[in-house]
Amino acid sequence: MAADLSQIVKAYDVRGVVPDQWDESLAELFGAAFAELTGADAVVVGHDMRPSSPGLSAAFARGAAARGADVTEIGLCSTDQLYYASGALDLPGAMFTASHNPAQYNGIKLCRAGAAPVGQDTGLAEIRATVERWSDSGAPEPSSRPGTVTRRDTLTDYAAHLRSLVDLTAVRPLKVVVDAGNGMGGHTVPTVFAGLPLDLVPMYFELDGTFPHHEANPLDPANLVDLQQRVRAEGADLGLAFDGDADRCFVVDQNGDPVSPSAVTALVAARELARNGGTGTVIHNLITSWSVPEVVRENGGTPARTRVGHSFIKAEMAKSGAIFGGEHSAHYYFRDFWNADTGMLAALHVLAALGEQDGPLSALVAEYDRYTGSGEINSTVADQQGRLAAIRAAYEGRDDVTVDDLDGVTVQAADWWFNVRPSNTEPLLRLNAEARDEATMTKIRDEALTIIRA
Repeated sequence: MAADLSQIVKAYDVRGVVPDQWDESLAELFGAAFAELTGADAVVVGHDMRPSSPGLSAAFARGAAARGADVTEIGLCSTDQLYYASGALDLPGAMFTASHNPAQYNGIKLCRAGAAPVGQDTGLAEIRATVERWSDSGAPEPSSRPGTVTRRDTLTDYAAHLRSLVDLTAVRPLKVVVDAGNGMGGHTVPTVFAGLPLDLVPMYFELDGTFPHHEANPLDPANLVDLQQRVRAEGADLGLAFDGDADRCFVVDQNGDPVSPSAVTALVAARELARNGGTGTVIHNLITSWSVPEVVRENGGTPARTRVGHSFIKAEMAKSGAIFGGEHSAHYYFRDFWNADTGMLAALHVLAALGEQDGPLSALVAEYDRYTGSGEINSTVADQQGRLAAIRAAYEGRDDVTVDDLDGVTVQAADWWFNVRPSNTEPLLRLNAEARDEATMTKIRDEALTIIRA
């Protein structure tokens, strides 16, 4: 029987429960199919700290080598460290991780040379079809010239590259609490931060893919509680939290209060524009704060609004030559990092911005956090399109608002906006609202929720 990959091949990556939904034999076929898709003479492969990751990664390497590709294994790494290797070595890459998912999950994030993403429309559908065909009819014939598999350590070079992109010379001594969530931040942070004037307080740096302390998903406020308490207890200047594969970074200020990823996007955008002579395009998705395009314009840049999702951001960055991009989910993309996302580079920008002046982080980010947001509110609905149509009908025709369909439905007025968009994987609608003050935001949020949940 052909393997049914419909449950594990997602829009942007491969992800599922091991060994129930996929295993090393399938990983080997994915490696062979990836070598065939890219036609590359060589590929680079890395993995996170999950118990199943080393075996899956090694199986993928065997599959790619059997098809004639020389494989460079970089071993334990963060996802952005794999993107670094793909960019610096100019090789297609595969990262074995399930990011913030529970321990029984694993997955593969794939990219072409130069860290260019591979998704459904850019090769992942072809890989799936090839793996299904081979699993039905038997493994592919090995190449007449099998490739080699060699090991290479890229951590030091990755850290040096990141630090070359941020001026850290004026940073004053800072006390920083970092919660790695037992994920790959525990591997990368010590090397990236080495030699900086930082009093580093590590939390959960032990690599443990069973996540014994909390899920490695800082987007969920419950997983920030330990960090917030520790920042207050230590009297630290700030706290940083990384997700499981350490490609996303969340920030809390000296009071333990979370800093909005939109405020981080605006802060980094201002700094990247200054690095580039006060010009350049900055990408932001349509549910980041109004603060982001405002700050971009104030600093001489051109804001560009996109749909939610890293494939749209990366495609727009490549098309427009944008210098930087940010999302509400704490993904931060840099032109000088092959348009790929790296939370670590965003963290270095925050450290540099804070360390170059004497005030606290809360005061620094206040100028980039100008509005009141609802956060993302999910509603389970039976008819996504019907509810979106009801939103549209309620606001279209009003003189005081504009309505657009870039990603779901966005309604904008002079003092507020909200967006409602469907989940691709669940029967949910996601609402984000923002206004100039709390009372207006609450009113608009509740109006929208009444229609969504009618």
